[in-house]
Amino acid sequence: MLVPLTRKTFEQLIPIVATSDQYQYYWGRLSDVLKRALISAISVLTIVLINVFLHDDGDPLFLVVGITAGLYWLWGPVLLASFRNVEFRRYPYSGLWQGKVFDVYLTDEVVGQEEKVNQKGELIIVENLEKRINLELGDKTGFTVEMQAPLRRYHQGISRGQVVVMLVMSYQQDLEKIAKYSDVYLPTANLWVSDYPYLRRDVFIEVINQVRSSRRKDKQH
Repeated sequence: MLVPLTRKTFEQLIPIVATSDQYQYYWGRLSDVLKRALISAISVLTIVLINVFLHDDGDPLFLVVGITAGLYWLWGPVLLASFRNVEFRRYPYSGLWQGKVFDVYLTDEVVGQEEKVNQKGELIIVENLEKRINLELGDKTGFTVEMQAPLRRYHQGISRGQVVVMLVMSYQQDLEKIAKYSDVYLPTANLWVSDYPYLRRDVFIEVINQVRSSRRKDKQH
């Protein structure tokens, strides 16, 4: 099943401003917070030095810029997520796609590297591995897509044959060629699979229910 969506609905599903799930994604780990805090501190120090150099302590602009820079550690995730949303919203056409899980399996993927010293005092590269879930999705038309996401405990409820729904995007009005797709939702298990939470998930579930209700009415007539 592939149902075209209006531009208005698409923009509701992927808003410009970051959602709470997207903010949490970019909030990151403690190391990420510390990096943003360091950037905030350096930015504030730079602004203070410029202000002192210009001998313009009374300019309120420096105060506003300084406060904004000092809070970068807090609003930085909003900026990063909003940039990513804008990139997603460049696709002119979108649709609601429904298919099934053709296959599901787990893999270990390298997500980073660290330099460490072994017992002999030698510098070695250690790869950080992450367990990830892989899904092969498809429908009766022959369309298939593979996706990968970090493994979560609730993913144990996923099995072959389950119905999946996702948002697909295209540069073509007829959606013949899919350029991008979003998070995957499994209605029967009420769970999500995604690397990044692109969608406003509450709105997405509402859209699914509206489409299904409309299709039932069409069949009755």
